[in-house]
Amino acid sequence: MSSTTLDPTPSRRGAHAGPDVRRALSGNGTSTGPGPRFLRVLHSEFIKFRTLLSTLILLGATIAVIVGVGALAAWGIGQALQASGANPQRAAALAAQGDIAASAPSAGISFAQLILGSLAVLIVSSEFTTGMARSTFTAVPKRIPAFLAKLLVVVVSAFLVTALSLWLAGLVAVPIFDQYGHTLDISSGHYLRTLLINSVYVAAVAAIGMALGALIRNSAGGIMSLVGIFFVLPIALQIIQGDFVKELRKFIPDNTLPPMTAAEHVTDTLEAWQAGLVLGAWVLIPVLLAAVLLKKRDV
Repeated sequence: MSSTTLDPTPSRRGAHAGPDVRRALSGNGTSTGPGPRFLRVLHSEFIKFRTLLSTLILLGATIAVIVGVGALAAWGIGQALQASGANPQRAAALAAQGDIAASAPSAGISFAQLILGSLAVLIVSSEFTTGMARSTFTAVPKRIPAFLAKLLVVVVSAFLVTALSLWLAGLVAVPIFDQYGHTLDISSGHYLRTLLINSVYVAAVAAIGMALGALIRNSAGGIMSLVGIFFVLPIALQIIQGDFVKELRKFIPDNTLPPMTAAEHVTDTLEAWQAGLVLGAWVLIPVLLAAVLLKKRDV
């Protein structure tokens, strides 16, 4: 009889028959460590984002609101410009406001920031409500890559949808102003700069909303916190009088947009670069806090 000896060392062919699993797990520059690569995490989060019916409804609502409010603003400004022809004082008051026609397409930004900010809250808070966060963080144990992927998808989507909506609102506003003998140049440098800054601002609000959703982990609580920061707080600071409160108003996120979009610096407001830094701080602080607590807290 002959015996068969099992060689514990794999053959040369067997060693190279398939991919090296350990090497694949260690990854390259885009690896998250244990778990899938960041690009796969990003693709997964994008699939979840675009396949939700509520997401598509809110994105469509954003486009409709910006275009609709922009058309109404163009009609109202056109009426005001036409009526000012017979009233020199009113004409001077409108002239002091600069090119108010250029601001018509962006009149619906305050509504857009609420819609897309609420959507950002729901994207992350709903996972904790439904328990999907357990599956997400089981697949991505380090958690931070999943959070960054969600943040990237939400911010880029908010920026693109806002930019598209403002461009469509400008196209709608042009013929409305033409009826009143006023021209709106949507190809001018000032208009394109305003479109870009407004889009970045709404994307920043979406980032804040997502951070609130991750911190509070409750959809209603996150949305109400967002409403409190961007709607209730400005009204409260307008009611309260005092020099300190007057200075404090400049540093709330809602008041950082006008200095950045104004053609010239407006008195009693921050410089454009200062407003940009303040808005950046409002985004960076809650996002970093949410990322840290996401690592430390249980799902």
